[in-house]
This record gives sequence, C-alpha cells and structure tokens, in this order.
Amino acid sequence: MTHSFDTLILGGGAAGLMCAIEAGKRGRRVAVLEQADRLGKKILISGGGRCNFTNLHCGPENFLSSNPHFAKSALARYTPADFIALVEKHGIPYHEKTLGQLFCDRSARDILGMLQAECRQAGVSIFLKMKIQQVERSTDFTVHSEEAEFRAPALVVATGGLSIPKIGATSFGYELARQFGLAIREPWPGLVPLALSAEDCSRNCDLAGVSAEVIATCGAQQFREKMLITHRGLSGPALLQISSYWKKPEPILIDLAPGREVSAAFRDSTTPRNLSTLRAELRKFLPHRLSDRWLELHAPTSWTNHALADLERQMHAWEIFPAGTEGYEKAEVTAGGVDTGELSAKTMESRKVPGLFFIGEVVDVTGHLGGFNFQWAWASGASAGRAL
Repeated sequence: MTHSFDTLILGGGAAGLMCAIEAGKRGRRVAVLEQADRLGKKILISGGGRCNFTNLHCGPENFLSSNPHFAKSALARYTPADFIALVEKHGIPYHEKTLGQLFCDRSARDILGMLQAECRQAGVSIFLKMKIQQVERSTDFTVHSEEAEFRAPALVVATGGLSIPKIGATSFGYELARQFGLAIREPWPGLVPLALSAEDCSRNCDLAGVSAEVIATCGAQQFREKMLITHRGLSGPALLQISSYWKKPEPILIDLAPGREVSAAFRDSTTPRNLSTLRAELRKFLPHRLSDRWLELHAPTSWTNHALADLERQMHAWEIFPAGTEGYEKAEVTAGGVDTGELSAKTMESRKVPGLFFIGEVVDVTGHLGGFNFQWAWASGASAGRAL
C-alpha cells in the first residue's frame, strides 16, 4: 500500500514532532514515521521523568559544533520563550531549578501529551512501529517499510543519535546522510560519565555517592557544578558537561576548592601547621570522606611555605586521565553528526539534495546539560517545519 504526503518525517521525538506541528499548521500533509511502539521515548525518560524542556539562558555559546555559528539562526527564531508560551497555553505547571533549567512539576508525559495534541490539531498523521527498509529518491522521496510505502517531495530526518540504544537509538540517520552524499562528523558520546583507570578507581571509587562542587576544565572549556564519584569513575553535572569536550588521552583538571585559598589559615603564625589543622580546613568545604581521602593521597611532606603552595596548586588542579567514558549506553546525547556545512542554517535543508532536511540530535550541534538539547530540537524542528 502506498501513502502520499507533502512531507515525511523520520522519527517521532522532540525535533520530529515540533517539525510536524509547524509544517502541519501551515497546511502541509505530514506523516511522522516512528520505529518504536510509541512517540517520544527520550522525552519521557529525560530529567528524571520530569523533562528539562528548555533553559531560560539559552544562547549559541551553550552548544558544541564544528561551526559554532550554525545554531544561531534557528535559536534566534524559535526561543525558549516561544516554547514556554506553548507549555503555558496547555496549562502545564513547571518550575525553574538551578541555572535557568525548566522542568515539569508533574511528569514528562505532560510535554509529550502537549506535542501529540498539537499534532492532532495540525492534522499530522502518525505511524508507529515503522521499520524503514529503504529510502529512494527520484522526483519524490520513497520510504519503504515492512508494511507500506510512503511518498513525498520532502523528507525530514529526525532519527536522533546513538545515545541510549535500549530505547531504540540507531545509526540510521547517519547512514541515510551518507547515502545521499552528505559528510558526517564522527559521532562520540556526549554528556556521559567518565571511567577512571583501575589504579585511580582503587584510590577513589569506594567513595561512590560522594559529591562536591568543583570546576572541571578541559582545554579552554570549564564548568562549575557538582562532581559525583561513582563505582566506575566520575559523573555529576560538571563532569558530564566537560565529557562532551574531552578526547582521550587528554587530561581533565578538577578544582576541588573553587574560589577558596586552602592554605590561607596557615598565614596566622599562631595556627599550628599540622595534619589536624589542614583536615579541619578541608572539611569546611569538602565532604569529610573526600577530604580525608585527599589527605591520605596528597598529604604535604613538610609544612614550609613552598610545600603549602604546592598543596594549593594540587587542590585547584587535580589532574585525572580518564580511561574512557561509559559509552552510548549512559550518554545523554550524541556529539558530532551530519556536518553543518551540508545544511542551510535557516531551514536545515541539505545544500546538495533539495527537499532533504536533517534536524535535532542527528546534526553536529550538541547542547550543554540543562535543557539546551531540547531547545535545539524545538528550534531546528521549527526551522525545518516552517521552511516546508
């Protein structure tokens, strides 16, 4: 059986649904083809089930891409305020957490329900459990699934990246891009916990569950947020953020005492220079188990000014060499993807293949932690949907 539409959208996640809504509202006959048995699986598990759906402070500087300017156009034309207006139109209660992050008060199901309602209102057709076997292009695009054939003059690829394969992530979007001659920036896991070497794990990983505010630095990038020690290595917002920029064998520097001068107490000549005093100082800002372990491993060999200055340097630049990451299974996003040089920044349309669009995570634009990747999904989806 053959179905004809104006636009076919491969993928029923955040970007695909937003694109479908915007195109449908403009009178296009739109079909969303989703391989899973339900829409928006990643939406439902995001933000601990509360969906961190955008960030109030979203700007191009919050994104990693081989072209740092590419995202500017889409982000400027569909802003956090635009998405918030949609959320409020549907009466969805939400709240701001730290650093401008917006979450649902109740559940991520509210956001998915809103998108589905908007799709219905825009006359969008949804097809679930669509295993795509082949995509061809003559004058139109033809998508072959096991059950049916779909045709349209426009095809939007919103298939996501490689992150969280247990909910259906595949490399299909990249393969399709290559099929049509588009370049790919080699993907890698982003916003992912880091694994430590066996030696470093033996020193630190029995502290699993301990967290502290740190500054994590890799190259020119740095993030000041929480670090969490895990059974395998390091996680928490600061380390997840820096992981998107880290490549083996680079080191990551961790400032365990941001904004503090640890050795300042010893300037007072009446303060005893000993381990007890130093332990008491470290315990003022670090969890006791972490401060005690740090002293076990980095206790000064003497109490001279030089030795204290060396301690200060170590506290602000703990150098770690991760053994790797925990991979796509634990990565929140996939960095890399379809090369932005292949696409129009205004419409997300391929420069080589008219009518072919790529949006969302499959594109080489990766947001920081905190709602930015959803905002990219909404913005890139809206740009393509309006262009259709």
